[in-house]
Amino acid sequence: MHSFKVFWSRLREASLARMNMHIREIHKESGRARIGIFLDMLWCVFRYNVGYLDYHVFGFAYVRGKEKRRSFMTMNDNLALVRLVNEADYRDIFRNKLKFWTRFAHLTGRDYLNLRESGPADLAAFLEAHDPVFAKPAEDFGGHGIRKLRRGETGDAETLYRTLREAGTDLIEEAIVQHPDMDRLNPSCINTLRMVTLVKDGEAHLMYSLIRVGDGTKPVDNISSGGMYAPVWEDGKIAKPAFCDATGLYYETHPKTGTRFEGFEIPNYPEAAELVKQAALVVDQIKYVGWDVALSVSGPVLVEGNVIPGYDMCQNYRHLRDDKRGILEKFQAYYPLEKK
Repeated sequence: MHSFKVFWSRLREASLARMNMHIREIHKESGRARIGIFLDMLWCVFRYNVGYLDYHVFGFAYVRGKEKRRSFMTMNDNLALVRLVNEADYRDIFRNKLKFWTRFAHLTGRDYLNLRESGPADLAAFLEAHDPVFAKPAEDFGGHGIRKLRRGETGDAETLYRTLREAGTDLIEEAIVQHPDMDRLNPSCINTLRMVTLVKDGEAHLMYSLIRVGDGTKPVDNISSGGMYAPVWEDGKIAKPAFCDATGLYYETHPKTGTRFEGFEIPNYPEAAELVKQAALVVDQIKYVGWDVALSVSGPVLVEGNVIPGYDMCQNYRHLRDDKRGILEKFQAYYPLEKK
């Protein structure tokens, strides 16, 4: 009964135009007949709870057989793990930037100002001490509502304070100065690691790492804003070409800087791994977190934590290891999840 409900729910939510676009792309990539791809997509919704987008990302046109397909973590698996190990009453610590800073300020490597508890004089002093800074709303995401402020461009502190508060800005952060090696990869923004940890019996485990890189035209690395991503393996090196959702293309080199992705060594990666393991133990009631980590000139620093980490980018078919298996088994080793 559950599978039927998921099947019809996914069909109702599906955009037929986007589904057809993915079928065309898979047809071009694999040479398989479109009708066969369509029917297999429907079967995978019903049998594996995998929608058409994940079908494409996971490479199910090539991943054949029940056993291997069931090795992939699905959206339902991911949410089941979140419900199991991340207590709902504590998730707001990560969703609200002010609460996050309060708990994790010792791991962020920079200064901040809470505008809800400060006035124009405090803002003036902060701007005098730090240049540039970033102004952010406490409860937005995806880079929305963020402003970069530079000394001498902001006018008087009282007017700026009033403007920021009226716009819903709650937080001012000292800017991160990126490590020069990361500038060599892409200098247009801070390019962050997404590092996912899982805590079991008081021990933090690093489950996977990705690097997110801006496309060179925008001041953010968000995938939704045209950024790209690639896997980083245990040796701290980028393991595969980067993929961009916006273009649907894989890039051997960065389109603006020309720096080669595969083999690029992330500076201070072992220290970044230790940082997130330390952060993972701060809130006992939250055991599954996707950390955004910046590589600064002074070392890795926390940017934020996400209590519903992604499950799809780390299972991109072109980015998988040679066995072409999903990541579910790695999570099941710590917290067995019932497969529907």
